[in-house]
Amino acid sequence: MAEVLWLTAKLAGITTILLLVLATPLSWWLARGRSSLRTPITALVALPIVLPPTVLGFYLLIALGPKSPLMALLQPFGVRTLAFTFEGLVIGSLIYSLPFAVQPLRNAFLGIGDEPLEAAACLGASRWQTFWRVALPLALPGYVAAAILTFAHTVGEFGVVMMLGGNIPGETTVLSTEIYRLVEGLEWGEAHRLSLMLLVFAFAVLMALLALERRSKVLLRARSE
Repeated sequence: MAEVLWLTAKLAGITTILLLVLATPLSWWLARGRSSLRTPITALVALPIVLPPTVLGFYLLIALGPKSPLMALLQPFGVRTLAFTFEGLVIGSLIYSLPFAVQPLRNAFLGIGDEPLEAAACLGASRWQTFWRVALPLALPGYVAAAILTFAHTVGEFGVVMMLGGNIPGETTVLSTEIYRLVEGLEWGEAHRLSLMLLVFAFAVLMALLALERRSKVLLRARSE
């Protein structure tokens, strides 16, 4: 069981760190850009929210399988397939959890408004300095929310994990697929224990997000005064 817990935490941790980095420029562009492509890109980013996980997992299985054109490009480097591997699960989790990182960051960047950025520009700050010294600190609550949501969502995902990674012990078996295996094996007691653990975890995540929301409102009220 310790191995399953470690693999779940490892997958969620790696996914969260990578998405916070990858989602930052995308969220900034979606919030502050002027391109007409923002609307379709926003819809594309949000697609995993409404798309059944098994559908997304199926296409990822094809894309990362041995007969995929993508894998054909990687075969000279000794990579034949990423399906049913931990690395494949990371890629699938990045795509499946992408909106849970982008949306909080986008909303945080939108909430900054134009005045702080314009004030920094008037003081001679470059765009890069404005982002790092003004936008990023003001968007910190959004980063905390994005990290919590991404980690929790990755921990709880099942459909993509099962389709793309199967349930290989020590390689792709995480909490959600372990619960499925236990139920199939009629090991109700252990399945109940793990399910209760995830239930408590989900409740703690929601409480943390609500506390963060209250704190953000207090800070915004204080800043406006």
